Amino acid sequence: MSASTNPSPSATEVASEDARQQIKLLTCKEDAYSGVIVEIDEPMDSTSFVLRLKASILQWKQQGKKGVWIKLPIELVNLAEPLVKERFWYHHAEPKYIMFVYWIPEGPNTIPANASHQIGVGAFVVNDKKEVLVVQEKSGLLRRKGAWKFPTGVVNQGEDICAAVVREVKEETGVASEFVEVLAFRQNHKAFFGKSDLFFLCMLRPVSSNIVIDETEIEAAQWMPFEEYSAQSSVQNSKLLKYMSNVCRAKIDGHYAGFAHVPTNSLSDQRKRYLYLNAGGLERSNSL
Repeated sequence: MSASTNPSPSATEVASEDARQQIKLLTCKEDAYSGVIVEIDEPMDSTSFVLRLKASILQWKQQGKKGVWIKLPIELVNLAEPLVKERFWYHHAEPKYIMFVYWIPEGPNTIPANASHQIGVGAFVVNDKKEVLVVQEKSGLLRRKGAWKFPTGVVNQGEDICAAVVREVKEETGVASEFVEVLAFRQNHKAFFGKSDLFFLCMLRPVSSNIVIDETEIEAAQWMPFEEYSAQSSVQNSKLLKYMSNVCRAKIDGHYAGFAHVPTNSLSDQRKRYLYLNAGGLERSNSL
């Protein structure tokens, strides 16, 4: 990311060195890139905040710090205007806070841009009879057109792809399933509120067959022979859906290898992490 240089405040703006030493600096922690992160957690008026901010920036500059991140909780939004006036800019916002950033050194900054992708999942749930689970939604591009589609949804924050697609199928259709593989993915730009979009087509194995739809989102759901699903005009007339259908058919016929989820967390780290890879190829080489 590149932006114009933000000039740091001079010593005269904060008064003398002795006076600055009497100003309570903002509490911060260092990040891994020679920057600091400040989490504002106490109410304060704009005047005292600006004095503390300027004094803090001068010290960080002397320490050779680069990026300044200020996490401002929504209840202290009165400090947003002073930050903007001090040449901070918005980086991103979440329901409970706004993140501001500032670049101390002269020259272009290297602060990374805000993460800009939404992640979606589509579920290819196929049973032993080569029937696929399909739905008709109450909203979306195919609503009220009689077209059947795979269950789809959006990955929640902090949720793994393999868990999200299983959850979406259960919520929409009542069918319990097991994640098998990622078969393909698509990248799309200027989608939801101008964000980019990543969509993962996943194969799942059903562990139940009874359908109980979520009537707030789904008009209907059923098990359908795969060839009947694939023959729909909505599939055949869409280059994307036709490619996806061909991938699913190749997988059913045993001619396509997707990406399984392999746990990568260590014994000392209990957080789940997965690497999606072609496990079959590694198994054949005795590397997994």
